[in-house]
Amino acid sequence: MSTILRFGPELRRLRVEVGLTLTEFSAALNYDKGHLSKVERGERSASPELARRCDAFLGADGELQRLVTRPEADSNSSTVESPTGPSRWRVGRRAVLSAGTGALIDLGLKLGGQALPSADDPLLASYRMQFDQLRKLGQSTAPKILLPLLETQTRMIAGLASDARSASRAPTLLLASRFAEFTGWMAQEAGDSDAALGWTGEAAELARAGGDPYLGSYALVRRALVTMYGGDAAGTVALARRAQNSELPSRIRGLAAQREAQGHALVGNEVDCLRSLDRARELLAGDDARNGAEPVIGTTHVNDPAAMSTGWCLYDLGRPKAAAEVLDRECSRLPAHALRTRARYGFRRSLAHAASGDLLGVMPAVPSATVNSDVRRLARELARFRSSRAVRDLQPALARVLAPAHG
Repeated sequence: MSTILRFGPELRRLRVEVGLTLTEFSAALNYDKGHLSKVERGERSASPELARRCDAFLGADGELQRLVTRPEADSNSSTVESPTGPSRWRVGRRAVLSAGTGALIDLGLKLGGQALPSADDPLLASYRMQFDQLRKLGQSTAPKILLPLLETQTRMIAGLASDARSASRAPTLLLASRFAEFTGWMAQEAGDSDAALGWTGEAAELARAGGDPYLGSYALVRRALVTMYGGDAAGTVALARRAQNSELPSRIRGLAAQREAQGHALVGNEVDCLRSLDRARELLAGDDARNGAEPVIGTTHVNDPAAMSTGWCLYDLGRPKAAAEVLDRECSRLPAHALRTRARYGFRRSLAHAASGDLLGVMPAVPSATVNSDVRRLARELARFRSSRAVRDLQPALARVLAPAHG
């Protein structure tokens, strides 16, 4: 039996089982009664958003959502590829070979692999300041504009490592790895997932050569972000689990647990999602996670990453009101200058409010392929209220975000 024919009868059975009329059910979900009636009769298909909401409200433990989404695969799925496979870039190859990988890894292990070693080299210090400035610039500048500069700087710093004196070689490679990782993030924001994965792989290679054995595991977390935005829950969970080895730093394990939770949320697995969030909260709250490597791995603008991810996951679990409450609180704590971060979570907040029957204004957005995925979801959510004048007034703003003017 097709999904559309299986979903409707199962939804009706569960609704009747809890004693709700269709009118009561539609009011509770903030969905049109006629639309729900057609879904139950198999005349209309259910969107993933509707399935999540029905699942959460009726306590179906993900059963309804599994009828409209792919099930999670085993965490050892052979379809998951290595995050550091063959790369088109190879920016660090010459530097790595010239530096002598074995000696540098030994140096990094003696240093604990935790902090970026300091160097007296004024040129290296200048590049470090430049990295911090570029990261700030990335909050407000179009990724496609920033990418050429980041690529050039990454290659330049990696090349410097081959000519650097031994004391400066390791920190130079480590800084190059951070540049490569940020370049990968900007590539993803520009909508180029292949480039994002390639640069992340380069970051892991450069980090290993510089004595940091851990960034390769963070590359798994970054790859899981790509699969999450691609809607691949199984791949997201599998990759995130591989980055939670007990020997890894707490921050990387916490970010991986957070990503695993988002993967579980995609398919309505609330129990495992909340369990992963609890683990992320515990790991990211530790002193070693807050005072770890510099430059900081992952977000630097979200005060409590686990709390923000909780709001993100609650929406995907079909609990928009609870999501809106959490996102309201956490978004208010974001710094004013973090425009890209504010846009990302701000649109997710607007999405949660719209699903709850509330309308928020559309905030200005910086160019971002990842943010646009939620903007499109918001547009679909608001399309259910076409007769509302407030919704009609918002449509031009949404259209400008999704199709910004070129000039």
